[in-house]
Amino acid sequence: MSKNKFKLDNISTKHILGLMLLAYAFSFSIRLIWVNWAGQNVDFLWNNEIMINTNDGYFFASAAEYLLSGAHADNARVHIAIDSYPGMVYTTYLFTKYTPFSLETIILYLPAIISGLVVIPIIMAAKLIKLPWVGFFAALLGSIVWSYYNRTMIGYYDTDMFSVVLQFTILYLFLFTIYSKEDRNILWLSFALLLYPFFYPQGLTLIYAMFILWALYQFILQRDEKNSYIFIVIASVALWSIPVWIKALLVTGLFVLFKRLKNDIDNQKFLYITLTALLIFFFFGNIFGLILGKVGIYLNRGIEESGLHFYQVIQTVREAGKISWEVVSNRMIGHPILLLLSLVGYLILVIKHKPFILALPLIGVGVFSHWAGLRFTVYAVPIAAFSIIYLFYFISQYIKNKKFFYAIFTALSLLALYPNISHIISYKVPTVLNKTEVQDLAKLNEIADDKDYTLTWWDYGYPIWYYSETSTLIDGAKHHNDNYIISKIMQTTSAEFAVNLSRLAVETYAEGVDSHNKFLEEGNDEENIPPKFKMLNKEGEIYHAGRGAVIDVLLRNNQKDQVNPDLFLSELKSNSYQLPKKTRDIYLYLPYRMMNIFPTVAVFGNLDLTIGKAERKFTFYPTSVGSNQNGMIVLKNGITFDAKKGILSVGSDKKYVKNFIITQNTEEGNIKLQSQLYHTDGTHAVI
Repeated sequence: MSKNKFKLDNISTKHILGLMLLAYAFSFSIRLIWVNWAGQNVDFLWNNEIMINTNDGYFFASAAEYLLSGAHADNARVHIAIDSYPGMVYTTYLFTKYTPFSLETIILYLPAIISGLVVIPIIMAAKLIKLPWVGFFAALLGSIVWSYYNRTMIGYYDTDMFSVVLQFTILYLFLFTIYSKEDRNILWLSFALLLYPFFYPQGLTLIYAMFILWALYQFILQRDEKNSYIFIVIASVALWSIPVWIKALLVTGLFVLFKRLKNDIDNQKFLYITLTALLIFFFFGNIFGLILGKVGIYLNRGIEESGLHFYQVIQTVREAGKISWEVVSNRMIGHPILLLLSLVGYLILVIKHKPFILALPLIGVGVFSHWAGLRFTVYAVPIAAFSIIYLFYFISQYIKNKKFFYAIFTALSLLALYPNISHIISYKVPTVLNKTEVQDLAKLNEIADDKDYTLTWWDYGYPIWYYSETSTLIDGAKHHNDNYIISKIMQTTSAEFAVNLSRLAVETYAEGVDSHNKFLEEGNDEENIPPKFKMLNKEGEIYHAGRGAVIDVLLRNNQKDQVNPDLFLSELKSNSYQLPKKTRDIYLYLPYRMMNIFPTVAVFGNLDLTIGKAERKFTFYPTSVGSNQNGMIVLKNGITFDAKKGILSVGSDKKYVKNFIITQNTEEGNIKLQSQLYHTDGTHAVI
């Protein structure tokens, strides 16, 4: 069978721009499906706008609010958002300040506005191989695939809106410098590399991996071209771990210098210059250590092994847990068959167009998600989409009839959209909080001061910042050993313990933050670190623990003077415990919906820190009443409770109930509580 030579490259620049606009409009429009659904639920609305549907979004929203109005000035961690993710925060700030839309509207729609831009580098990458129509259909698919949609849908206000767009843009620019050795092309790539960390610093490992393949490709296949060496030198400088303004000057200076001296330096000398630049890149960037460290974080789960044994939160985070190959397939491209086809397509793509080997890290991290979790599937989406559409084009070329060629190629490409669009239609995620919960936090905002603290589980940390303008002890990023404190407070039967641990933790942490800031202002002089905050890391180096876990400070975790945790906890139950001076109010926040995750919350505090084992067997069944007939209460999770005998039936097991408690909120705002004792030796309570 002879292969037809039909091409899909007969298209002008004007038409390519049209394809980009059409693909972008498709990407944005399909994300409005969720808006049409969510907008009909009044519980999802606040300030006449739909609320966002990701907890982490309130981290960046609080930072943007600080820039706009000065709110959250006393929350030290809000400033971390500005320092660590300036691209995200300032993009939000500028959109809000210079458009007529509110901050609530901007954070709702910005994910769709930014993420849709991925269609541009996808189409441009296809243009490099003279197949812009392949790029167009790949853009349609890549912009809405299951995983990418979930993490960039309207309301999913997070850095994911930038991650894939920028990574694939940089991949395109890497490819561009291979296909075209014009001098100026390295400047486009270098300045993209300079800007990338401002928007998505945690993705640098993938950028490094693509850079290494890019350099190797040129060393092996383009070593006769002087610009290959010049490009590698300048790009490696753009990736050095030094201040960005210095890198920008170096990149510009080297570009001008090499442009002038290029004809006076032979390839052998350029080779030595390039190898030197790469050695500096590897040395200063700690590249392999960073990559291996990232891998280790997601493969290492369980109990902390050094010092006291705290439970690690990564074991409970669904997106960081091992997933099945079916889930990997659905997330990466929409269906297991489509994943298989996309991998075949990528193999053929690389055989036919060798530079696309640079996308291997993106494919690899998608496969790695089987072991490391959901979040990694998203990085592979554009190249998976590109590969399968290329496969459809490759197959269609064997059709002799031109009309059938176009029809089959188009039909197959559109067919790949179907499972992803079906997912989007059925994907009805709620907002982070409902209207009633936000009303409670708004009331808290009225009575609390900016310097006050609200103690709750880390899932609710950022929303509490945004709506109540109080600080928290743990949040979406700071949720390590201090989870133990919150879990203990929420499980204790001692009011004195809850008060004492709350006050001690908050005041110590607040003092640590102030001490840390002073420490920085005084030039990092180790002698000025207050003794209680002077800690040693695993390598024996002094570090300041003022912004770390406060429980490590209280228990002197992993230090020579480590405190006995059992003795420490028992002392906190005394009403005569000597507390630090009160400098702020403290509130406890336990929303009703948190009952669903309380078994997970309890794991962190139900722990013997000296050995890392559970202190007691803990069972908790969050549910509600299905029916009640003659004192036989049937719960919706299948458990039955005999209210006459005080016996729970869990399957065939019988459990004796100690207390049966009923609470009721009256219209006057009072709480009525009724408690009935059944069996003094009972092991369960029903509330």
